Amino acid sequence: MIIKNGYIVDPANDREGIFDIQIKGHKIEKVAKDINTKDRDTVDANGKIVLPGLIDMHVHLREPGREDMETVRSGTLAAVAGGVTSVCSMPNTYPAMDNQKMVKEMKNIVKNDAYANVFTVGAITINRGGRVLVDMEKMKASGVVSLSDDGSSIQDSVVMARALKKAKEKSLLIISHSENIELSKGGVINEGIIATKLGLKGIPKRSEYEFIERDIKLAKKAKTRIHIAHVSTKESVEVIRKAKKDGVSVTAETAPHYFSLTDSCCETYDTRTKMNPPLRSEEDVEAVKKGLLDGTIDAIASDHAPHGKHEKETTFDKAAFGIIGLETSLALAIMGLAKGEKVPWLEIARLMSTNPAKILGLRKGALTEGYDADVTIVDPEKEWEYTKESVISKSKNSPFLDWRFKGKPTDVIIGGRLVFQNERFT
Repeated sequence: MIIKNGYIVDPANDREGIFDIQIKGHKIEKVAKDINTKDRDTVDANGKIVLPGLIDMHVHLREPGREDMETVRSGTLAAVAGGVTSVCSMPNTYPAMDNQKMVKEMKNIVKNDAYANVFTVGAITINRGGRVLVDMEKMKASGVVSLSDDGSSIQDSVVMARALKKAKEKSLLIISHSENIELSKGGVINEGIIATKLGLKGIPKRSEYEFIERDIKLAKKAKTRIHIAHVSTKESVEVIRKAKKDGVSVTAETAPHYFSLTDSCCETYDTRTKMNPPLRSEEDVEAVKKGLLDGTIDAIASDHAPHGKHEKETTFDKAAFGIIGLETSLALAIMGLAKGEKVPWLEIARLMSTNPAKILGLRKGALTEGYDADVTIVDPEKEWEYTKESVISKSKNSPFLDWRFKGKPTDVIIGGRLVFQNERFT
């Protein structure tokens, strides 16, 4: 297969411009100008942006255990439609992904049902309870790419310190959901004027940034690396920026909703705007954007969190936290990071592909000879509307329904196979 005449954006190789990509088997064989197309299938990418396949390192596929919300099949179909070629499945399944048996079960489901690459994130503690560490040696042997208790935060500093030390021994990355439950407990919205106006209990920013500071200090003491999930506050960005300047091995991600929406969206009591961490202020949104563009925040991840209709169609207090995001992440990155009509494609590729691959240690995220042939092709001029009817995920809990976007994935290649062509699954 040859991808012909596309505008390649490849941060890993510091390469931008019109090139062809030749694929043989599952790998990229050659990247050059004017490759001979004789006797080869051709994908015409003229006028389109060609990116290394997008990697979403924070996705809740819900299977096994909550197949009513999402499945590996439906979730990876949604991923491909959003231009995502690889996802990391978070461990808050039922039961939790805290042992080899569960990881094996997940791998079997993926083998049979997945349309995209799926990498499993194991739990840090048994049942994500924050007390007893999993057997990290066995988890490593089972093939998990990292460990996290995402959805729950390890409250005990001693347990977190032990987890970081043990993870270093086993060369495993800890992804931290940093949240002080003592401060956030019972909260449903960002603490501030909007929460007061609506009569809803607020979640203070301190609950996030103070625990990020704690986790970074523990990682520094253990002389190991740590990754911070779903950064949402100005103070969190500043803590991470300072830690990087101090030489701490810390990386971080944020989700598109944290640079696209503010807590003012909650004024309608629309439960699709309820998430954890909550939507923050305009000041926080601008700080997150700045953090993405100056390298403080390393990755954009959707935190795709499907929920059933009954879990969202209730009062704001009782509704579940979380929104879906696989199909809109790229579009929101294009919209949110663009300056006028100028889209920072190099930064988008870095944040959504190259950096996630580096953080996770995957041989992906680059259009390099010998690398996995995962490629996302985007029509930058394509205008489209995200409607309830068009949603591919099993769940519909998105605050971005009926939004109009510009820029859409049209073709997706995974492992050398064209799985999405002209906006249709093949």
